[in-house]
Formats: sequence, C-alpha cells, structure tokens
Amino acid sequence: MGHYYLRRTARAFVTVFLVTSLSFGLIRLLPGGPFTLLRANLLRQGVPASEVNSRIASLQNIQPDAPLWRQYLDYMGAAAQGDFGTSISLDEPVAQIIAEAVPWTVFIVLVSTVLIFVFGILLGAIQAYWEGSRFDQLVSGASITLMSVPFYVVAVLALFVFAYQFGWFPTAGTVGPTVEPGLTAEFVISALNHAALPIFSYTITGIGGQALAMRGNSIQVLGNDYVEVARLRGLSDRRIATRYVARNAILPLYTGFLLLLGFRLGGTVILEQIFSYPGLGYYMWSALESNDYPLMMGTFLVITVALVVGVYIADLTYGIIDPRISRGETDAY
Repeated sequence: MGHYYLRRTARAFVTVFLVTSLSFGLIRLLPGGPFTLLRANLLRQGVPASEVNSRIASLQNIQPDAPLWRQYLDYMGAAAQGDFGTSISLDEPVAQIIAEAVPWTVFIVLVSTVLIFVFGILLGAIQAYWEGSRFDQLVSGASITLMSVPFYVVAVLALFVFAYQFGWFPTAGTVGPTVEPGLTAEFVISALNHAALPIFSYTITGIGGQALAMRGNSIQVLGNDYVEVARLRGLSDRRIATRYVARNAILPLYTGFLLLLGFRLGGTVILEQIFSYPGLGYYMWSALESNDYPLMMGTFLVITVALVVGVYIADLTYGIIDPRISRGETDAY
C-alpha cells in the first residue's frame, strides 16, 4: 500500500509538471507570442526601446531575448515558487489577483457541489425505495431533462428573470460596493445574495445526474443478499437504509464528488463571465480577451492543479473510506 501512495504522489507531481510545461509551449504557439503585445504597450507608454526587454523581464520573470530553454527554466522556476509575473491588463501581480479571486470561486463551486450531492443522494434514495412509482417517474424525467440543459443556459435565464426582470438579485460583483469586507452579517448576506444565482445555476443542472446515479446504486444494493439477510434478522427499515443501503450506495459517488469540484472550477470561466462575478474564471476570460498571457497562464495552472489534487485525494482516501478496496474485496457486508 505504501508503494501505491508513493506512485500516486509521484504521478500527481509529474502531471502538474507536464501541464506547466505544456502551457509554456502552447502560449508560444499563439499568434504574436507572449511578448509582442506587451512590447507594443510599453513602447506606446513611452518606455525607451532599450529598456523594454528589462521591463518585460520584470513583469513576466522571463528574459525575452534569452534562448528558449533558458526562458523555460526561468518560467518553471518562478511557477514553482508561485510567481506568475505581473498582469499586463491589470498591472498587478498575478499571484495577488489569483489569491483574491480563488476564495469566491471556491465558495460557489463548493456550495453548489455540496448541494448537488445532498439533494441528489436524497432524491435518488427515495426513488430507489419507491421504484416504479409516480414520484420515481416524475423525478427521473426531470433529472434527465436537467442533465440535458447546459448550466450556462440556466444562468442566462436566471440572470434575465430574477435579476433584470424582478430585481431580486444583483447583476454583478461579489458583494455590494458599500459593504466593508469582514465577518459581519451585512458582508455575509451581501456575499450570499451575489452568489445565489451562480450557485443556483450550477446546482439545478447537476442534481439530476447525481439523483439517477444514487438511484441506480441503491437499487443494486437493495438486490444484494446481505440486505435480504438483514431483513430476515428483523432489522428495522431505517437501520437497513442507513447502515447497509445508503453507505454502500454513496461510496461510488465519493470519487465523483472530488472530480466534480475540479471540473466545476473549469466551468466557472463561462459562469462567472455571465454574472460578472470576479472569480478565477472571470479573470481567465478577461485574460483571454486582452491577450494577458501571465494572467492566462496563472489561472489555467491553478484550475489544472485543483483538478489534479482532486483526483489525487480521491485515490488516496477511497481505500480508507471503503476498506474493501485496499483488501481487494468486492462484496459489501
């Protein structure tokens, strides 16, 4: 088991290293490369031509006139220290922008994902116990419909109806412009008010898939012999549902929970742009529009690392949560 943890840890580091290297190469394949726009902006601002390269080096931690291999080593060394240079469009350190944006993105992703799993598990479990009923048919149909609707369609509709038409929610920002940051009731209420529509858009389109997955897992568990044995022993339905059915049906969803967190971070590029919610995805989209290569690479790496970490944690902890995995067993007890 120790060798497995060592291999998974090494694989995670190798994946991050390869993604970082790939981002370095892909940026240089874009039209104009990473220095052309910055060089033109600096010259337009009146910076002498003799000082342009040194200014670029201070902004991006890369010498533009150095050999490619040297640029690569400089970039990898700076990225390993969390230094992604300075944003071209915002003129602020990329690490500072990311540090301010990440909490807001994590907030909407984490809350929506937790809501998806809580409601999805509850609905799926009820469907399994009432298999074939009218409730099961209605929820299954609604789940399939919600799965087929992209979250950004719901986001646009929610923004138009609840923000522009009824005026119940704000149309942009993370908190009100007059609200001071801090652990105050005013700040918390304002943050929840601004995040309500993004969370709703993510949650409403994700519940269906989890409900159907939980329903299928629960029906499969209900058909196992150990559940019949538990009934013959005279155990109550509540104990069977919580100790035998729910626990074994939820376990396969655990890995999906961590993976969904990572994939949802990628989806925020569109979601946060729709709601003008200045999180990680919002700044990544802004970087793409303005050819802000340092900010683009920094946000891309953070999202990628988050996905890798999610997979890594799922691999390491699944055997702890379900000991049958580490023992190579397949039957539940």
